Amino acid sequence: MGIKMADLDSPQKLSGVPPPPEGVGGGRCSEISTELIRSLTELQELEAVYERLCGEEKVVERELDALLEQQNTIESKMVTLHRMGPNLQLIEGDAKQLAGMITFTCNLAENVSSKVRQLDLAKNRLYQAIQRADDILDLKFCMDGVQTALRNEDYEQAAAHIHRYLCLDKSVIELSRQGKEGSMIDANLKLLQEAEQRLKAIVTEKFAIATKEGDLPQVERFFKIFPLLGLHEDGLSKFSEYLCKQVASKAEENLLLVLGTDMSDRRAAVIFADTLTLLFEGIARIVETHQPIVETYYGPGRLYTLIKYLQVECDRQVEKVVDKFIKQRDYHQQFRHVQNNLMRNSTSEKIEPRELDPILTEVTLMNARSELYLRFLRKRISSDFEVGDSMASEEVKQEHQKCLDKLLNNCLLSCTMQELIGLYITMEEYFMRETVNKAVALDTYEKGQLTSSMVDDVFYIVKKCIGRALSSSSIDCLCAMINLATTELESDFRDVLCNKLRMGFPATTLQDIQRGVTSAVNIMHSSLQQGKFDTKGIESTDEAKLSFLVTLNNVEVCSENISTLKKTLESDCMKLFSQGIGGEQAQAKFDSCLSDLAAVSNKFRDLLQEGLTELNSTAIKPQVQPWINTFLSVSHNIEEEEFNDYEANDPWVQQFILNLEQQMAEFKAGLSPVIYDSLTSLMTSLVAVELEKVVLKSTFNRVRSRKHRPHSDVSSVRKTSLSPLSAIPRPCISRLNPALRH
Repeated sequence: MGIKMADLDSPQKLSGVPPPPEGVGGGRCSEISTELIRSLTELQELEAVYERLCGEEKVVERELDALLEQQNTIESKMVTLHRMGPNLQLIEGDAKQLAGMITFTCNLAENVSSKVRQLDLAKNRLYQAIQRADDILDLKFCMDGVQTALRNEDYEQAAAHIHRYLCLDKSVIELSRQGKEGSMIDANLKLLQEAEQRLKAIVTEKFAIATKEGDLPQVERFFKIFPLLGLHEDGLSKFSEYLCKQVASKAEENLLLVLGTDMSDRRAAVIFADTLTLLFEGIARIVETHQPIVETYYGPGRLYTLIKYLQVECDRQVEKVVDKFIKQRDYHQQFRHVQNNLMRNSTSEKIEPRELDPILTEVTLMNARSELYLRFLRKRISSDFEVGDSMASEEVKQEHQKCLDKLLNNCLLSCTMQELIGLYITMEEYFMRETVNKAVALDTYEKGQLTSSMVDDVFYIVKKCIGRALSSSSIDCLCAMINLATTELESDFRDVLCNKLRMGFPATTLQDIQRGVTSAVNIMHSSLQQGKFDTKGIESTDEAKLSFLVTLNNVEVCSENISTLKKTLESDCMKLFSQGIGGEQAQAKFDSCLSDLAAVSNKFRDLLQEGLTELNSTAIKPQVQPWINTFLSVSHNIEEEEFNDYEANDPWVQQFILNLEQQMAEFKAGLSPVIYDSLTSLMTSLVAVELEKVVLKSTFNRVRSRKHRPHSDVSSVRKTSLSPLSAIPRPCISRLNPALRH
């Protein structure tokens, strides 16, 4: 047993137990028990245990020292706590008193609230009793009053009694029948129901007589009685029927006036549009006049029903007017002729575009009046729905909006106008194409002008066609015409200008002349075969030059005109969108059309750049190259005494400048400032490149090289008062400097 204990508690085993950390005793007992110490017999084991105990003693001493250092602080805190004792006792008493008060108040509040609830219940029951008593009195009053009112033919008062009876709670009637006078009340109720049926028959009969006689005050009088009898739909239906007869009568009168109108009359060209306008204005006045009556007596949300009936009659009258328009204006026949003429291989006789002009104007005016009328209806019905749907659910609001959209979008008026506009777009396309062709065929040039007549004529026509489509107040129609105008400008009209530019500027060498004539003949032959435009023959070189320069000006003006047209359309259409015409989808469609129009303007700019490049390579480069090449034939081996003369007046530089001035003078007079500046930029780049070539090929003696005379030649050309040459790029001069200085 001793051996085992010695093994377990050997010095190695004891030394393996880590001592507690310094300063951390935690007040716990030593890990070495007294029994363990007594069981030890070996000196080494005892020494190890002793060392452990000494270490633990030191830790305990340090902890005691730390606690003694805190003695003053702890004592001061204890003193403070002793001082707070009386106050805490007072606080405890106050807290108990407050808790008692709160408990008392809570119990009192519960008692009061229960009494209040009982009072509320009693009050509500009292109100219900009073209400039932009033209802019973009202019922008896209605029984007596309706008979008296009917005898006196006071139908409004009788209807008011019936309305009061219909609004009574059914439980009140049952309660009255359960009393002692139940049998008498049953008899009175029967009389009241008979009076109700009798009054409904009288009101219906009187209303029919009033409508037949056209007595508007009596019509409105009995129209106001229908909702009191619970006949809202019947009242609106019968009143709408009366109003529709008024609309039909007036529309027939106006249509008869149209058929009898003299064609020399000032408004004869738009007489059908005026007829539709009168129809729409008449219906609008009816709505404005009777909307307050409907809202007051029938309640909000009922205006839709009235307008729905009126729109049916409006569609019927619009159909008559449009049929007369189609027949009298030969609208469908004109459309078929136009369709045939738009076919490339058509052999039918072409319609004169000016014959279509008044018809197209009248169609757009008719559509504009229709759009204005439909916007008026939408605004009135929407405002009426908003009042009625103020407390309605979102589903009800959406259902009302669907009904409104269906009424206005699917009515015969909208469908008829869409058909007319569909035919109008095709006829307007024909009008634009034929008038543009005529403007190109009759193209003339007046001396002193930079452009020919066809540019102004063509854009006047394009603006007129797009403006007419814009006046229709239809975004779809406008976008269709913008697309057609874009196609006309991009393909047909641009091809005319492109063909003229492809004929080239008259060349200066025999080979170039032959090439230019061959190209011109081929282009003219191709244009005549396509049947698009007639190209006039060029009788002389001067006419060919003038034609080329005028065409360049035409291209530049076309690009600017298209940009201006785009800005104008943006401004005009903002007014349409602000009036509620179209939506986000329509605006996105319109923006897409304007983007295509802007792309055409860029294509005209590209064509202008091609023409300038052709002019530079054909007219300027063949002249400039020989002038610059003479630099090689000039002797650059000069003596010291000749240097000062060259410094003041270099013969080659002066002659070169003079030649350039004469060359550019012709273009300056015949081109617009913008085109002339662009041409000048091309020419200066050409001069810089060619000068660089010849200078690098030249050799100079020591005097000229020392004085940098070659560099002076280039700088003289660049610094001359002739503005085009001042644009010679500095990089070219920089590339020349190293060569000129060696």
